[in-house]
Amino acid sequence: MISRRSFTLGLGLAAVAATSAVAQDKKLRFAVTDIDGLESLQREFGPFKEAFEKASGLKVDFFPVSGRTAAVEAMAAGQIDFVLTGPAEYVVFNARLKAEPVVVWTRPDYRSSIVVPDAGAKSLADLKGRKISFGEIGSTSQHLAPATILAEAGLAYGKDYEPVFLKLNVAAEAMLRGDVAAIGMNQTHLERVRKAFPDKVFRSLGDGIALPNDLILAAPSVPRETVERFRRAFLDHAPALLAAVTSTKENKKFEGGGFLPNVSDKDYDVVRRMFVNVGIREFTKFIGG
Repeated sequence: MISRRSFTLGLGLAAVAATSAVAQDKKLRFAVTDIDGLESLQREFGPFKEAFEKASGLKVDFFPVSGRTAAVEAMAAGQIDFVLTGPAEYVVFNARLKAEPVVVWTRPDYRSSIVVPDAGAKSLADLKGRKISFGEIGSTSQHLAPATILAEAGLAYGKDYEPVFLKLNVAAEAMLRGDVAAIGMNQTHLERVRKAFPDKVFRSLGDGIALPNDLILAAPSVPRETVERFRRAFLDHAPALLAAVTSTKENKKFEGGGFLPNVSDKDYDVVRRMFVNVGIREFTKFIGG
């Protein structure tokens, strides 16, 4: 039988725990893996932060990181609570830290293509023995997915062609000169290249599947009630939050998208297979550091 004194003590401890959870709620540290520096983070996500705090009643403090490796190390050290990251990065966060997916940020036409100039190769098979440029090493849509398109066409990564990594405009210029035969890119980048070179015609030799989207992850240390409260804000206030996100030019890629509060780790198994296609079978480190 539980004594009255023990019961009262239990209620007191529960109240302290609840108070601690609320205190943590008021100091949520939020990072974005592909934005370097506090100034850029504030410029690109300041409107979202303001809208999210209003919608959720939670206080968010930006935690700038210098990249994906710094972000996962910061979460491991207990320095960040939530992080917005990409599909390939999620695979590493999950393998290392069991970080929990909270909400997916969808965007339309999120897939990759192998792009060539109008006078270039006529088929993926024609790229054998050539140089192919990718974007950021380890990126889902600029590296892993394009390499998978090639793998499914029978071209082995690093054996049947030479992968190189160039900035988008540099890669486009190199391709137009004939220095590289093709570029692996996503649809946002294809649109950007076409605008940068309006007098040129670019063709896709192969398009990949619709990719798993960016998502917000919670550190394992974040209390369950805080995670659910965070998720609920996206469910209840999606239009306002999406409008805030897309109000900055850097986030126009999310226009026409939305938020999915139900996220399954299995949705990202396709990305794990993409890692394997470029020769990576352990998921605890980022490709390229």
